[in-house]
Amino acid sequence: MIRQLGKTGSLRLLIAGLSISLVACSDGNSDSEVSPAESIARATLLGADGTQYGEVIIGEGDGGLIVRVDARGLEPGPRGVHIHQVGKCDGPDFKSAGGHWNPTEKQHGFDNPKGAHMGDFVNLEIGEDGSGSIEATIEGGNLKEGANALMDSDGAAFVVHAGPDDMKTDPSGESGGRVACGIFELQKFEPVR
Repeated sequence: MIRQLGKTGSLRLLIAGLSISLVACSDGNSDSEVSPAESIARATLLGADGTQYGEVIIGEGDGGLIVRVDARGLEPGPRGVHIHQVGKCDGPDFKSAGGHWNPTEKQHGFDNPKGAHMGDFVNLEIGEDGSGSIEATIEGGNLKEGANALMDSDGAAFVVHAGPDDMKTDPSGESGGRVACGIFELQKFEPVR
């Protein structure tokens, strides 16, 4: 289940959470080194013509994944956004990304009594300046290990749709065509020392 975080937060929340998680994994000795780990996944959102529309960063937190979406250069209005099950973004329609990430085999949407997919999000509101952001948590999700691992053998992608998600229609919320897509790649998070 996704829980949206307040819009007043920022990427600092994600980074602070990752720092705490990494420090908590150390042996408690102040002289011990916290080694970098593949602890985040990052996706650059691109249009079919290669235009960059922002990025998505995901890190592991207590009990799930912490997600930050930052978009820019889009037409104003609500947009359906989702994590998709395959790490491919072949244009022009990005259908290679497959359906929504759904390891728990639910139906689409927060308003669907049989939903939601783990990859479902609230609509991304794009302002008059063409930008918008969302921070959320995905309870029960993992980056690399376990039944609900995001980065499985075929990876994952993030897709921005042309229209709003109705939050109930299976399988995709009637959110229209896919206008931007980003493939998640694992990256090393270097803690501040």
